[in-house]
Amino acid sequence: MGDWIGDLTEKKGVRPLLGMTGIYKHFPGVKALNGVNFRLFPGEVHALMGENGAGKSTLIKVLTGVYSIDRGSVELDGRQVAIHSPRQAQEAGISTVYQEVNLCPNLTVAENIFIGREPRAFGRIRWKEMNRRAERLLRERLQLEIDVSRPLADYSVAVQQLVAIARALNISAKVLILDEPTSSLDRGEVGQLFAVMRKLKEEGLAILFVTHFLDQVYDISDRITILRGGEFVGEYEAASLPRIELVSKMIGKEMEALEERPKTAGSARGPRELLLEASGLARQGAIEPFDLRIGKGEVVSLAGLLGSGRTELARLLFGADRSDQGKLRLGDSPGTIHSPRQAIDEGLAFCPENRKTEGIVDDLSVRENILLAMQATRGWLRMIPRRKQEELADEYIKALNINPPNPEQLVKNLSGGNQQKVLLARWLLTRPKLLILDEPTRGIDIGAKAEIQKLVLKLAGEGMAVLFISSELEEVVRVSDRIVVLRDRKVVKEMIEDDIGQQQVMRAIAGG
Repeated sequence: MGDWIGDLTEKKGVRPLLGMTGIYKHFPGVKALNGVNFRLFPGEVHALMGENGAGKSTLIKVLTGVYSIDRGSVELDGRQVAIHSPRQAQEAGISTVYQEVNLCPNLTVAENIFIGREPRAFGRIRWKEMNRRAERLLRERLQLEIDVSRPLADYSVAVQQLVAIARALNISAKVLILDEPTSSLDRGEVGQLFAVMRKLKEEGLAILFVTHFLDQVYDISDRITILRGGEFVGEYEAASLPRIELVSKMIGKEMEALEERPKTAGSARGPRELLLEASGLARQGAIEPFDLRIGKGEVVSLAGLLGSGRTELARLLFGADRSDQGKLRLGDSPGTIHSPRQAIDEGLAFCPENRKTEGIVDDLSVRENILLAMQATRGWLRMIPRRKQEELADEYIKALNINPPNPEQLVKNLSGGNQQKVLLARWLLTRPKLLILDEPTRGIDIGAKAEIQKLVLKLAGEGMAVLFISSELEEVVRVSDRIVVLRDRKVVKEMIEDDIGQQQVMRAIAGG
């Protein structure tokens, strides 16, 4: 059972507007929510925090009727309710604004606010009345003055977010859920959104705020609920919860319990030949300008919470996303990589975070998955002979201990750890100079994790550069020669040799 911060009912003189108690939601093989508690008071901004897989999205889907609960109770306005559909949630006064605005860009602003509830007379829509009411709603509640007769697509993402909030207010929302609303906004737009949130809070609206940005949590939130691994960790006053404690509770490591870096991590292999250098590289809305140097035979790790910008940085280096400023130098040839194909030609390889959707091809065999990248570099008109394919697949199946050792087995029938090894085999076959590994050990067993960590150190020892991304501090510290820490889409610290330790990394992640 997690921590409560005391009896807020007495402290605030009001009852919770929303109370979720002992919420359980299981999927086959997964305990998505395991006895989770959550409560929300009128006139507050309450941040829901947790790393990937913590249960935040599942809790929101339960609250909004997308999922039914297995066990537990939900109370709204002091009455127990059963919400079985998003429509029911909306009728009960619960509205959600998602990261990706789910409105109709081809319709006007006014149409989006009133869709399905247009003012009518004799069966016809009263267009002038609808526009007038939309303008008044935006001006008086959100301090936004725009032409509501223009298509929503004409306006920025920030304005679209405010229009989505206006729609929620128009249907008399009591609870407003903002799910990652700032992920695509710049600082000025975030400030505009926060001004609106503060005004709505003063009007008595209860706001559930989901974000990965620590600075924003402390800028706007009154209270914080933390989930981890589908379980309730605790509820805390934001002003009384130090950042370092928030981070430790999210990742499940208290400062005094953190182990120090093993002495065998091999961080002192001497000066290295420069392989890659990024100078002021950035992409608006994804990551702020950063500098990064990676040498041959070096393991550089990216550490930070989910949403800190680790994956965005890696995708820029690999050309999966284009930078809009800065320079990237590979060896002796200056120039920015513009596509994954160009990156592969330059000797880069990238194992993405989501191996299911961006990595393995389910309906192909282990052999076919391993050969994909090499075949792509040759072109599909120069097919690798079948016998050569079998020889290469067998070689890497043995080298990486892929089990079962059957190259014709469908890759979707392998365990997560063995699927990850198939991805590694695919890229090792291209003999890259730099291997980018984004969460290579997520969701796999301890034995497979240890094997992959040993492989990373072995490859570095043979001269390959590795950019390693992981949410697990232990393995980041274990394999790294250098650690680059990111927070809120910025590189905030770089650590090397004696500076490396789990405590130091956690403090840098927490900041403040």
